[in-house]
Amino acid sequence: MSAVLRLSRPEDAPEMAAALLHSCSDRRVFAFKGDLGAGKTTLIKALSAELGVEGGTSSPSFSIVNEYAGTTGPVYHFDLYRLKDAHELEGIGFTEYLDSGRYCFVEWPELAKDLLPTDTVWVRLTQLGDGERSVQLDLSPAPPATAPIA
Repeated sequence: MSAVLRLSRPEDAPEMAAALLHSCSDRRVFAFKGDLGAGKTTLIKALSAELGVEGGTSSPSFSIVNEYAGTTGPVYHFDLYRLKDAHELEGIGFTEYLDSGRYCFVEWPELAKDLLPTDTVWVRLTQLGDGERSVQLDLSPAPPATAPIA
């Protein structure tokens, strides 16, 4: 299943996050694609807040993974932008995080695409102009071959 939504302004991210978590209540791994500045981190902050994370979140660009305390358990936020090789994911126990049953939000998932579970929610953000974003969701078992996310 695929859907395209519009995010008119950053202030609307909490409403979109609530709807996304509700519609994907049985999914725990979300892979976020989009250019720099497309809104990946903004949407992840809203998702984390919806899961009860207090005190804010930040992009784990240098640490690769941040762990946040949510009301139902930890939330893991990955930023794989700086990694050069998938073998670097082994060093941080990436697959253990994915298998934990906890929410895992992965920015720049290209290197990890072969490690992500088949039920990963693929989220592609695209800047449209005037601050508006297109948010494409793919809930299929894997990214569609005809429209690759990578």
